[in-house]
Amino acid sequence: MPGQCVIGLQWGDEAKGKLVDLLTEGKDLVVRYQGGANAGHTVVIGDDVYKLHHIPSGIINAGVLNLITPGVVINPPTILKEINSLAERGIDVSTRMKISQRAHVVMPWHVLEDKMWNELVSGEDNIGTTLRGIGPCYADKIGRSFAIRMGDLIQPDFADRVRKIVAVKKKVLSATSGDQVVELDPDAIVAEYTEYAAQLASMIADTNRILLDAVDEDRNILFEGAQGSLLDIDHGTFPFVTSSNSSGVGISAGSGVPGNWIQEVIGVTKSYATRVGGGPFPTEQDNDHGQHIRDMGNEYGTTTGRPRRCGWFDAVAARYTARLGGVTSVALTMLDVLSELETIAVCVAYELNGERIDHFPAHVNELRNLVPIYETMPGWQTDVTGARSLDDLPANAVRYARKLESLIGRKIEYISVGPDRAQTIHIQKRESLEEYLKGKYV
Repeated sequence: MPGQCVIGLQWGDEAKGKLVDLLTEGKDLVVRYQGGANAGHTVVIGDDVYKLHHIPSGIINAGVLNLITPGVVINPPTILKEINSLAERGIDVSTRMKISQRAHVVMPWHVLEDKMWNELVSGEDNIGTTLRGIGPCYADKIGRSFAIRMGDLIQPDFADRVRKIVAVKKKVLSATSGDQVVELDPDAIVAEYTEYAAQLASMIADTNRILLDAVDEDRNILFEGAQGSLLDIDHGTFPFVTSSNSSGVGISAGSGVPGNWIQEVIGVTKSYATRVGGGPFPTEQDNDHGQHIRDMGNEYGTTTGRPRRCGWFDAVAARYTARLGGVTSVALTMLDVLSELETIAVCVAYELNGERIDHFPAHVNELRNLVPIYETMPGWQTDVTGARSLDDLPANAVRYARKLESLIGRKIEYISVGPDRAQTIHIQKRESLEEYLKGKYV
């Protein structure tokens, strides 16, 4: 049975968690394969709201095994806080989730490094990290010498390893900290993380074996991406990116499942665009339009609480990430947020140095100098939160979705009109929204 994956096509916060929760029914496994506690996925079921950072969004569903694989970096106190919070709501995570032995651990020195490097970079060069130690942890993963993995926490040489790493980290941090005292007590760290390991021990496993066995057994697997494709370390708006491959290209490397087995990739995109932190954002609306979108969409970070930058839909960027990720269909979310607008703009191309281009540039300096070329469409000014089928949507809302479908170059399969699981329109048995429009409206 071919694997199915959900990825974000923008800068994250596209409402992937809602779709993963919706698609979990009938799945055997849900797999989180990259990122760390800097991700924030929200699942809404009636009056119940679940905010998840480490734990896969399939955890709400009984009978589904959730895996956190080697591409994820784990902050033990953060994931334990999530586990305990879910336990208070009647969800026993220990029976529903496994964490890879190969997943790397965010240690106290990573958080110190994150804060210190952030203080040294200011202005437009600051990448807007969440200060949770994610980047430094990935850096040590690549550097190898100072990396600690989940499996290391239960090895007999764990204490010696921590002491050796702390000795080096204190020298490096002290050299750049000025008058600040670097507080890293190796014995306290060993005691603290040994206790974390004891609490997580029953969930630490070889997820590679579990997944490869599941592939051989033709089981139904759903992969959950974190962040968004434009934040991909290799293919995003570098250096204003995350520290992992958050586009579709990261699925295989992060999970350990062969790429040719994953044949269905659903790209999730908002009906407008948002971004948190620094970096280029060609269609940003730092004006009344942007504030209106922020207010209507409650655009504040699940992880950080920071207000998100808001702007018009960027079809050039979305087409780029859809192609990059091998996207087979699209989920369009937050359509209800635009319902009060008289007109809605869509970026269909850019102007760069006086020339019209229809591709997404690679260099940050070019991205900063892009001038969006917009097409304007009429709004629908009708509440669509109660829509449960295409027939329930105003004609202009369907026309808007059709415009995005044609610009992205992938069929829209899902349209979300609110945060609840039920507020999702699944479009089936059709060639395109264009054909629907031809049959429905003159």
